[in-house]
Amino acid sequence: MIEGHAVTDRILIINPNSTEAVTQAIDRAVASLRSSPGPEIACMTMKEGPPGIETDQHRIDVVEPLCRIVAREEARTAAFINACFSDPGLREMRERTAKPVFGIAESGLLTALAIGRQVGVISILENSVARHLRYFDALGIAGRIAGDMAVGLGVREVADGDRAYKRMTEVGRELRDKKGADVLVLGCAGMSHHRRRLEDELGVPVVDPTQVTVGMAVTAVRLGYRRAQPAAAA
Repeated sequence: MIEGHAVTDRILIINPNSTEAVTQAIDRAVASLRSSPGPEIACMTMKEGPPGIETDQHRIDVVEPLCRIVAREEARTAAFINACFSDPGLREMRERTAKPVFGIAESGLLTALAIGRQVGVISILENSVARHLRYFDALGIAGRIAGDMAVGLGVREVADGDRAYKRMTEVGRELRDKKGADVLVLGCAGMSHHRRRLEDELGVPVVDPTQVTVGMAVTAVRLGYRRAQPAAAA
């Protein structure tokens, strides 16, 4: 057993929308990252969330329910993952726990920056793009983003294999050929099952942010990391 690591450690992936099919897609995407002696990788659908986080209001509405889950599950969870590409409530979740809290957008983008020079993001709806661009700017990485383009499909529609894949291929090709992206990031957790096929088709690395975030969380749990706490006022 790895020092400081117990088989009871759990990484909890929270899908902030209420679409069970998205949670199932996430669970399948991370299956290869499960191993003995752990940590356990569990997925949860936030039942009180909207069917898809597709507007700024949706993003606002899920913050408090996410924080309640952190408070309720903290004692039996070693790390949390917010599985929405907008990373809604990430700061607030981190304020509620000393356990590591990962957002799939932040972690996925950091991974993409280590793989390529210019990152292209494949998003779901057009109104997601403006929200993402604001976030890229806040993260200080806007200069490394080649483009963020939408496929024009909602969260539920992305689960439609052939239609979604066709649009993702078209958008990915445009990001590669016209925007100069040399690495692509999937801008929705529900896109996970298209990653390998899309990468083979386009010939550039395609990052599934949920998969790479779980990889980061596994490392953090196995090494026993906790979040740094603010220094006390003098």
